[in-house]
Amino acid sequence: MQDVADRLAATDRSGVIARRLLLPYLNHAASMYESRYATRADIDASMRYGCGYPTGPLALIDALGAAGVVAGLEALHEQTGDRLHEPASILCEQADSNGNFDDSDAVSNVDAPAPEFKREIKTIGVVGTGQMALGIVEVFAKAGYDVIFVGRSNDKLASVVAGVTKSLEKAVSRGRLDEDAKAVALGHITGSTQRDALADVDIVVEAIVEDLEVKRALFADLDRLCKPGARLATTTSSLPIAECAAATARSSDVIGMHFFNPAPIMKLVEVVTGDQTAADVDETVRALCLQVGKHPVSCGDRAGFIVNALLFPYLNDAVKALEDGIGTRDEIDEAMLACKVPMGPFHLLDVVGNDVSLAIQQTLFAAFDHSGWEPADSLERVVAKGDLGRKTGKGFHDHTK
Repeated sequence: MQDVADRLAATDRSGVIARRLLLPYLNHAASMYESRYATRADIDASMRYGCGYPTGPLALIDALGAAGVVAGLEALHEQTGDRLHEPASILCEQADSNGNFDDSDAVSNVDAPAPEFKREIKTIGVVGTGQMALGIVEVFAKAGYDVIFVGRSNDKLASVVAGVTKSLEKAVSRGRLDEDAKAVALGHITGSTQRDALADVDIVVEAIVEDLEVKRALFADLDRLCKPGARLATTTSSLPIAECAAATARSSDVIGMHFFNPAPIMKLVEVVTGDQTAADVDETVRALCLQVGKHPVSCGDRAGFIVNALLFPYLNDAVKALEDGIGTRDEIDEAMLACKVPMGPFHLLDVVGNDVSLAIQQTLFAAFDHSGWEPADSLERVVAKGDLGRKTGKGFHDHTK
């Protein structure tokens, strides 16, 4: 914590960078809490488990002191005029009262009764054969669930089995799994090219392309094929749960399960409830997450959920800071590493994919209409050039060397 406080107080260029990027992120987290979109426990857990941050944003505000954060934001707001830099009301209240984010309106996940299975889950369906689907298949199979996954071709099915096998073998080589457990997990996996193989599963998790019309068509098909009472979950990171639910006649059974990549390693799952999602479906899905060793956080159906809504405006701000001459790419990365984030913003953009980052920022900008969240020109330019990051060998950094 002291390292972060020192960076924010520094008068050198790294201090200017830290204030420009970290303070708006903390302000946004406070606003998210103030709106009661998510609890303190879930906001902080989301950034720790979803991004690898050592401390959640609200805990960091408490450690730094709300008064100091407010003072920093007021100075930043005076410089930029950006209304997103105006301190959230709850931050000002905390500063005046010398208080903390005690989450008095909601019990933390640590103290709350553990969610229970309100509906039985024995067999799980997964739709998709990409990296995320592969990881989700592995997660459920290792936890002892029978998994039926559906892909478009036998080659795609074989690639999933091969990918899961390779991952399990790596776990064995590292002593995290034995050969018997690997064989048992693989025995739980069945692939099919026909969606009607999902007719009797208890829950389907789709992990297909982030295209709303494609997802809507899939949910309509699943609604027709799956047994009454089967839950339908989407792993979308940004699309509306309500739109998927509207394609079905069982909107109360539709929910979001946003896993993070790689699913076998990342502990966080954002459990996203739509307006019509039934309470027992929500509780059952959270219980399922715990059963497979994940940490569920609860949030409502709005763009970005928790993690993306906090992370990508910060990454976009980093690009704008570069454009404004606040620092070089390397200076910005190094300044934020000094604030104990696991990866500098430009390296993270390249890892995520600049095209993916731009698409998420465009979604957030359209949903919230904050002028300060308009995608940075430089981000749009690198995507237009095809410099998408590690996957193309070049992004904000050169990955060919």
